[in-house]
Amino acid sequence: MADNKQHFHGSDLERIAAYYNIDQDLIKNYSGNVNPKGLSANIQKELAKHIDLIAKYPDRDYNSLRQSLANYINVEKEDIIVGNGSTELISLFIKALHPTNALIIGPTYSEYEREIFINDGRAKYFPLAEENDFQIDIEHLKEHLTDEVDLLVICNPNNPTSSAIHRKDMRTILDHCLEWDVDVLIDETYVEFADDINDVSAVSLTRFYPNLFIIRGVSKFFAAPGLRLGYGISGNPSLLHLINSMKNPWTINSLAAYAGELMVHDDAYILETREMIHSERTRLKTLMESWGDVKVYPANGNFMLIKLLNDKAKSYDIFEALIKQGLMIRDASSFPFLGNKFLRFCILFPEDNDLLMKALRVVLDQY
Repeated sequence: MADNKQHFHGSDLERIAAYYNIDQDLIKNYSGNVNPKGLSANIQKELAKHIDLIAKYPDRDYNSLRQSLANYINVEKEDIIVGNGSTELISLFIKALHPTNALIIGPTYSEYEREIFINDGRAKYFPLAEENDFQIDIEHLKEHLTDEVDLLVICNPNNPTSSAIHRKDMRTILDHCLEWDVDVLIDETYVEFADDINDVSAVSLTRFYPNLFIIRGVSKFFAAPGLRLGYGISGNPSLLHLINSMKNPWTINSLAAYAGELMVHDDAYILETREMIHSERTRLKTLMESWGDVKVYPANGNFMLIKLLNDKAKSYDIFEALIKQGLMIRDASSFPFLGNKFLRFCILFPEDNDLLMKALRVVLDQY
């Protein structure tokens, strides 16, 4: 049975290569959700010129980096805290608040639940309904946000569904959470890929909601997962002070801090990325919708979720057929609430996307 076979995380390239006896360098990864443009050539050149930065301690308060980030997202520098990737900030935020009962909108990234659990809290999922294209039902959500819940966790746009909560709806959620004394963590890792960032991002709301903490990073959009640079935004100085008091000093090295400043000023790279992702996302949706045997869900990230409509086709079997051709997508059945009919793949360059579409079509035609 396919359901008994091994499942892999999107970053498990080495394990997958070993399991299928494939040269890792020959695998084209459609599962990592990282900008296909790779690290900007401008960034690479500038970092090479300033390699001597590793001989110096970084500024303990990262003032220059925080100011650059503040200018990039249009907030005050005092509203920003930086960390060793968004993962560190998720961990510090959970430790600082120490939630007892959290509600996580899912299916989504498993790290939220893990951090809550290791800090002695409990977490339940509020499931996004498949029949609603995984869009949020706000009135239903509000019924679950009572005084028994002390933390709401939202990934927006969400991974793996690529669905998004728009700012008007987010305000309704935040108003309700403020009334019921519920803290809110929003992970905006993928927001820069959205067609309208201002309509999806809640950054502009941080000054109005002291219970709100937003996390972003450079791993996905700026294709720098190894840099380990994340940042959080909050209009609550007490919360930021508490998180800062729990941090170790200098968790971001000097070179990474400088790279972060450069990235948010790389306007050409930012614009080219957004235009390419938008164009390819639209093209691929139109193409797959014409097939008739897959359901394509609305996408706001740099990845797409699809459902197999053929009764015989299973997600793991499609994954396995493609990986044997050196094409790695994500069998999404390992996510909560997603069964063995769901696949997720990220958007690469047009020629890479064409390669995947042709291979996927051939595999599906076998069922």
